[in-house]
This record gives sequence, C-alpha cells and structure tokens, in this order.
Amino acid sequence: MPKMKTKKAAAKRFKITATGKIKHGVAGKRHRLISHNSKYIRQNRGTSELSKADKSRVMKYLPYGL
Repeated sequence: MPKMKTKKAAAKRFKITATGKIKHGVAGKRHRLISHNSKYIRQNRGTSELSKADKSRVMKYLPYGL
C-alpha cells in the first residue's frame, strides 16, 4: 500500500498544535482594510482555532500531521 499524500495547500494554511487543535489565519486581513473599522482589524489579529466540524475534513488532508 503506498503512502498517502499530504495536500500541500492545506499544509501551508493550517498548523496542528501539540494538543491536536488546528490553528488557521483569519480571513479578511489582506486588502481593503480602510473600509473595516479598528475593532474588526484588532479582533482578527493573529490566528484562531478551527471549528470541530471543519477539523475532521482538514485532518483528511494532513494524514501525517505537519
């Protein structure tokens, strides 16, 4: 049986923590920031945790972790 391949697009976008949670970057931070207010920009700073519903789908893309 051959090895499973990692989806490289998912590997670039997600990080798995030591406890098994998945971190991802927050959307809406690249351009057109002048139309967003300061609260929106401040609250979406950094990374956030992926929801449980999406975690199972992403784990299929990353069979061996990262």
